Amino acid sequence: MTFDQKAILFIAATADDIRAGGKKYTQGLPSPCMSVCEMDDASGLCRGCLRTLDEITAWGNADDAFKRQVWQAIAERVTPRLQACANDVFGNPP
Repeated sequence: MTFDQKAILFIAATADDIRAGGKKYTQGLPSPCMSVCEMDDASGLCRGCLRTLDEITAWGNADDAFKRQVWQAIAERVTPRLQACANDVFGNPP
């Protein structure tokens, strides 16, 4: 199963902004949910937001520290998927 390319690009940009200390996140962090809500069996991650089921379940009652940890994990998970998106658009490098 592939991951949603538009969601991956948005998630990557948001994760970078949060990591950089974007001021718009001082009042709280947004949910990474992209309304794709399909789990990838191979990775155990949602195809849209790249969260595990445990992370998705805990999000609603989680504190800011937990949410920042999840966004950091998403930032790490998104990197290889960004390369896959680029390969799909531009072809594999020689």
